[in-house]
Amino acid sequence: MTARKRAPSETTAVAAAATQPQSQETTTAASATITDPPIAPPKSGTILKLSLLLIVPYAYLILFHYRVDGDLKRSILINAALSLAGFFVTRTLIPVASRYVLRRGLFGYDINKKGTPQGSVKVPESLGIAVGVVFLVLAIIFQYFNFTSDSNWLVEYNAALASICFMILLGFVDDVLDVPWRVKLILPSFAALPLLMAYAGHTTIIIPKPLIPYVGLEVLDLGWIYKLYMGLLAVFCTNSINIHAGLNGLEVGQTVVIASAILIHNAMQIGASTDSEYKQAHAFSIYLVQPLLATSLALLSYNWYPSSVFVGDTYTYFAGMTMAVVGILGHFSETLLIFFIPQVLNFLLSLPQLSGYIKCPRHRLPRFDPQTGLLTGTNDGTVVNLFLRQFGRMSEKSLCIVLLIFQMLLAAASALC
Repeated sequence: MTARKRAPSETTAVAAAATQPQSQETTTAASATITDPPIAPPKSGTILKLSLLLIVPYAYLILFHYRVDGDLKRSILINAALSLAGFFVTRTLIPVASRYVLRRGLFGYDINKKGTPQGSVKVPESLGIAVGVVFLVLAIIFQYFNFTSDSNWLVEYNAALASICFMILLGFVDDVLDVPWRVKLILPSFAALPLLMAYAGHTTIIIPKPLIPYVGLEVLDLGWIYKLYMGLLAVFCTNSINIHAGLNGLEVGQTVVIASAILIHNAMQIGASTDSEYKQAHAFSIYLVQPLLATSLALLSYNWYPSSVFVGDTYTYFAGMTMAVVGILGHFSETLLIFFIPQVLNFLLSLPQLSGYIKCPRHRLPRFDPQTGLLTGTNDGTVVNLFLRQFGRMSEKSLCIVLLIFQMLLAAASALC
């Protein structure tokens, strides 16, 4: 959930536009185009610095540090080339999509800038739809280069795309209809069904050594319970990105950090293993995470502080489901949870309010002081407010950077352990 507030007349405006005659609708659209200024240009310098910081270690591991099989490396590089093209397509598409969503009344006001000139600017919403569409097109095109009709991975790959596509649709529906929280929690369960039905991997867990004498087993087969766990993981990943939000760039930023950590983890596992099937499982993850990272970086160039677009629930659902999919089908769902430690902490802090035990406001955001431009933490149970209470007042940009560094440090520690 972004730090935004929809215009009170938004629903009415959209309904009225739908019932207007064609000529009047055209006039309204033209008027919107004239009165609404274009969005700010992308923040290319910031994205370049972040890309170098996060992508160079992965590229070094996959290209130079490890001896990767030639065919496997070729597939990864083809996927990387497509992803790079997707970055530029997404960056070009976002301004175009912004004009369309503004015409249909899908915009909001930045709550963390209320009382300043920026707080009265219409910010186009639901731009995650542009990222999701480009991602799906890239993933489908990649099949031509890597999978044959008899490929063992093709069924799981298409099941993954079906789940992701389903989640993009549900996310956009949520942005338009503003679905209640109790419904949001179960939507990923339906989107994960194609993935769970196609899953053909292990259903076992390794028992920690101190517990082996008590359990009597080193490996425990959970059967259908493991699939239940995977379904719950999809629900958690999808919603955790959505509730750890409220700052310009935080939703996309945390996705970029986690995606980079996943890529580095996959590269290390491919380099350290001699099992071809194990390598293919991690390569499968790379094939989906590289396009996710590239398209997310393009979105971040517009969503970084000060945001010229809002990502909407469309993006948070899409990003969460994609990372859940790669964790499950790449057979490292347990490791994936470690990369989500800040999101797990945020979820635990949020439980009393989300469960209704403590009153939960619509926007659990910090208080903004327009005189100083600083945020002050409230008593709401979020990591955003926790950091402000512990470290004092900060600007929105500084707080977002601190939270992303916190995510990076935990991800780096997890990868090295």
